[in-house]
Amino acid sequence: MGREVELNRGRIIPTQLIENRTPVDRVVLVAAPTKATDPREAEEHLKELARLTYTAGGEVASVVYQRIDSPNPRFYVGSGKADEIRRTVRESGADLVIFDEELTPAQGKSLEDHIGVRVMDRSELILDIFATRARTREAKMQVELAQLQYLLPRLKRMWTHLSRTRGGIGLRGPGETQLETDRRLIDTRIADLRRKLQDVTSARKTRRKRRQGAYRAALVGYTNAGKSSLLNALASDELFVEDRLFATLDSATRKVDLGDGYQALVTDTVGFIRKLPHHLIASFRSTLEEAREADILLHVIDVSHPDWEEQNRVVDDVLRELELDEKPQILVFNKVDRLTHEEEAAIRERVRSFETTPSLFLSALHHRRLDDLKETLKARIRATLQQVTLQLPARDGQALAALYREGEVLGRREDGAEIEVTARVPESLLGRLRKRNGVRILEVA
Repeated sequence: MGREVELNRGRIIPTQLIENRTPVDRVVLVAAPTKATDPREAEEHLKELARLTYTAGGEVASVVYQRIDSPNPRFYVGSGKADEIRRTVRESGADLVIFDEELTPAQGKSLEDHIGVRVMDRSELILDIFATRARTREAKMQVELAQLQYLLPRLKRMWTHLSRTRGGIGLRGPGETQLETDRRLIDTRIADLRRKLQDVTSARKTRRKRRQGAYRAALVGYTNAGKSSLLNALASDELFVEDRLFATLDSATRKVDLGDGYQALVTDTVGFIRKLPHHLIASFRSTLEEAREADILLHVIDVSHPDWEEQNRVVDDVLRELELDEKPQILVFNKVDRLTHEEEAAIRERVRSFETTPSLFLSALHHRRLDDLKETLKARIRATLQQVTLQLPARDGQALAALYREGEVLGRREDGAEIEVTARVPESLLGRLRKRNGVRILEVA
């Protein structure tokens, strides 16, 4: 027998997410974890699916749950549970069923035929949310590409309402003809989107070249961990922030003043989530190139979430898939304002016991302990600088300005014709100064 999983004291949608809005669909959620899955983890996945449904504009009418040994090739769940889902749909007046697991095209078609309403899986739901949240031209193209790649193997089930004439030479029905036409159109559109995204990637590389010499940090983390709030707090900006999954998709880069003449370029990237569709990861590779080019990753963790450790593992897995796991990291445990002193102390002790990556605890929303992060970034920048003493013509204001802009000037002497400067500078600036006429490198520490 199935059961309704209690989400926040019996309510299907967490109370803190309820607001005055008109839902688009009444939804039945279906969770079918394997028996090897930890029950608490499975229930947390289901809560997250409810939040995703709410984010997409749906209202959860009921939940059907079954632990399985392995997926049924026809319905994913057993045939008896499929009958229960059909009854639940009729009794609740639902017009949509969403599975927490990824369905094959054949399973999706069989379920829709059996239940009589539209059936989606978690991947399709996430793609739908991304489609509504994309704002820039690049993000819209990335989401469209992922949707088309997801749709292509599932086209057949969309045409079951047309002719069921047996296929073959001279016997192809209009449904099959249209199916092949759609496949060609989608293949053409996918190729077109890939070309356009490649152009965007090239333009992004050009912009990054102009920023060479600047220290770059990328914010990565689970969705709704507070990355945008942290960037707002660091840069005194007003990026869009909302307590909702995938509130922002488009990357944003801001210059952050760290004090003492130090600056860093900090980029907010798209949030990760459990079972993130592979097509989506592939499509957003160009956006995540900002993370690849960064000097350091700031892995933002919602420390107030009861399953922050699992979310941490999910992010690590995605970073590994993107070949970013070897990049230097700082763990930024955000939202400490939601913890008691005892809870924070216990988590700090736990982090010390198993994590070798440097970590900081702060609250982006309340601007608590942000100076600790700025000091840490300044120390990282200092570690990349070389101390150099050089002479340059007094008339070479461009070189002098570059020393003050990109380095840290420690001392300066001038005799009218020449200026002697001792400074800490990045490798890129030192290389440019070596090639500059009139500049003499006296000492490199």
